[in-house]
Amino acid sequence: MQTILITGCSSGFGLETARYFLARDWRVVATMRTPRTDVLPASDRLQVLALDVTNPESIRQAVEAAGPIDVLVNNAGFGAAAPAEIVPPATVRELFETNTFGTIAVTQAVLPQFRERKAGVVINVTSSVTLKALPLIAAYSASKAAVNAFTESLAAEVEQFGVRVRLVLPGRSSETRFGDNARAHMHGFDHAAYADLVKEVMARLGDTSSPLTHAPDVAEAVWRAATDPSSPMRIPAGADAEAWAAEVR
Repeated sequence: MQTILITGCSSGFGLETARYFLARDWRVVATMRTPRTDVLPASDRLQVLALDVTNPESIRQAVEAAGPIDVLVNNAGFGAAAPAEIVPPATVRELFETNTFGTIAVTQAVLPQFRERKAGVVINVTSSVTLKALPLIAAYSASKAAVNAFTESLAAEVEQFGVRVRLVLPGRSSETRFGDNARAHMHGFDHAAYADLVKEVMARLGDTSSPLTHAPDVAEAVWRAATDPSSPMRIPAGADAEAWAAEVR
């Protein structure tokens, strides 16, 4: 039986991915900052652990408690929206601490066992906004683009040990808490100089008639990354993400 450890499983893409792998008879280590067992089906193949990706001791304890794993999915993250001119430095640091440095730290904690066994898969969930620039999320996009660069360099380093590394790039979704979290970190939306741009972007984001990404799209992309050695380095997840990826080919 194979084991997958997923960060950020309390909702959204991480939660759906945990359910997806449980349904396919994997052992799932679902991690969250505040553990909840009520969001996942009861199973003797499920282990729910506390994990704050910004806390080195929390990472160490979770990886130790999980035991040997076969696949790591770095999914934990949050969004923030603000004109680049106005975004507070503290928000930029928080984005990078969670989205970028957290991903790197968890990966570093797991890689030794993969290297020693000469097997394992690292899957980093970033965003399709790294494929197509959008306004008002410059800092968020930068934090995710940094993970893309880290992932591709890492892949070249650990291939010699039989370790595969992949990126999953979801599009825009109305089914996760990402939007709620981003709204909690909005800044400068009342700035007169950006009022027209904010109005235009918010109208675009509120349009659910255009293609969207659904949580199962991401779970399926993670499954492909985990189980198909021939999968590409970058796997778009969702109709909008696939369309954007096709544009930049």
